[in-house]
Parts: sequence; structure tokens; C-alpha cells
Amino acid sequence: MTDDSAKERILCAAEELFAESGFEATPTSRIAERAGVPKGLVHYYFRRKSDLLAALVDRLPDERIEPAAVVVPGDLAGSLRRLVGELDRRFSGSLGLSHLLWREADTHHVVRDALSERFQQLVRLMRSVIVAATGGRLPGADIDNASGLLARAVTHRHATARHTGDDRPAEFDGELTFVANALSARVPKGTPPASAV
Repeated sequence: MTDDSAKERILCAAEELFAESGFEATPTSRIAERAGVPKGLVHYYFRRKSDLLAALVDRLPDERIEPAAVVVPGDLAGSLRRLVGELDRRFSGSLGLSHLLWREADTHHVVRDALSERFQQLVRLMRSVIVAATGGRLPGADIDNASGLLARAVTHRHATARHTGDDRPAEFDGELTFVANALSARVPKGTPPASAV
């Protein structure tokens, strides 16, 4: 067994136990026992138990998506659907982890800070897709407000969903369509698209 596999087993055990019992109620000895490693090895890789939480944040799916991969020029609703679909696909295997981390963010600043940074990345991604799909012809304040609102909605879905069957994609699609239609109505008619997106 390599050291990497022991570290991975520790992280898997921590994720399972934190989800089952919560962070505070899970001693490192239980993590070591579940991972099948000596307790000292847990502390070798993770000096403090809270370091396990920080490492678990890094296990969340990568949210970096090139806007060109999802944007349909002139179709804001379609572009946003494609973006949300790709984000959902990436998160489908880690909804429990996402829920666990959002729960622990209330009491652990390292998790809260990491999730806050991920949220800001999501806002920037939403903004890029809106700009690309509308040709950059919307007022900046509208783009910023819509980006924040949609990022919050997606984050909420990922933080609260337990199973993919619990999700209500049609309900969210209605909200997404409403925002896209409201933004599209604000695109000035006859204005040429911005040359650089």
C-alpha cells in the first residue's frame, strides 16, 4: 500500500464519518479505525482535525468551465441550461460531500472561506456565460445581479440535495428561464455585440 492510498482512505473515512456523525462527534481514532491505519498516520497527514475539512473541500468537483463549451450565442436560456447541466453532472457524485461541507461551514472558518472562494468563482463563470451569450450588450449591473442570483441558486441546489432523485430540475428550469427572459428583454435592440467578450 502506498502512502497516497492511506491518505485517500483517511479522507474517505473522514467524509463518511463526518456525514454520519458530524465533525465534532467524530474522533480521529474512529477515522483511523475506519481507514485501517494507525491514529498517528492521520495526524501525520492532517496536523489538526480541521485540516481534514480543508482537504475535503478540495475534493469537490472542479467548477472551472470554459464559457465557449456551453455558450450558444444569442440563446441566453440555452447557454445557462447547458452550464447548469454541466455543473450538475460534475456534482452528481458529490452531493453528500457538498451538503456536509456547507453544514460544517457554519462553525469552521477554513471551510467557509474555501466555499466562499468557490462561490465567487461560480459568480465569475455565470457572468462570463451571460456576457458571451448576449454579446456583452447588457448593463453591467444587470449582469452582476443575475450572476450572483444564479450562482446562489446553483449553490443552494448543490448544498441541499442529498440524492439526484431529490432534485427538481423542472422547477429550477422555470427560475432559470425567468431570469434569462428578464435579461434578454433588457438587451438593447439593434445594438451590435461587443467586439471582445
